[in-house]
Order: sequence, then C-alpha cells, then structure tokens
Amino acid sequence: MKKALAALLLVSPLLASPVFAQTAAAPASAPKATNSQQDKMKACNAQAAGKKGDDRKAFMKQCLSAGGAPAAKQTQQEKMKTCNTQASGKKGDDRKAFMKQCLSNQPAA
Repeated sequence: MKKALAALLLVSPLLASPVFAQTAAAPASAPKATNSQQDKMKACNAQAAGKKGDDRKAFMKQCLSAGGAPAAKQTQQEKMKTCNTQASGKKGDDRKAFMKQCLSNQPAA
C-alpha cells in the first residue's frame, strides 16, 4: 500500500501538468514548451531501471533534486547488480559480452 501511494505521489505531478500548462496569455495554437520536470522524470526513470522499493525511492529523490545525475559513485557490487538486471533475458556469449561492456562503461567507486 505504501509503495502504491509513493508511486502515485511521484506520477501525479506528471498527470496534472498538462491541465495547468496552458495559461490565459498563451493561445491554444502556440507551440508547447518542453517541461524540464517531465524531462528529468523520464531520464531518472530510465536510470532507475532495476531498482525497487526504498532503493528506487531514494534514487529518484536524489536524481530529481540533483538534475538527473546521481551524486555518489556506484560500488562494484551496485554496478554488478545494475548490469545483471539489465542483462536479464540474455544468455551465453551475448550475456558475457554485455556484462563486460556494461561493467567497463560505468564509473568505478
């Protein structure tokens, strides 16, 4: 129940923003400006792939407040966990090549 509520709180500003985005000064035919908060949310969601529960919540909070980039570097264990999650579905040599590339491209702690 708490996780569902937290997810709803994170998503609700995104759902409500199109309703309030148009002001009286901007006519309906005017091109829409990109919403930086929505862009941040998309980027942080992509980076949070594989994280769950409190880890995801903490990451999203930090990511959204810092402008999209985590402040702390990942430990080797965290990198392994992230890469393992991203490699789900891959097998054999494909998985081995992906893991090598994934682990070498992430910054070390």
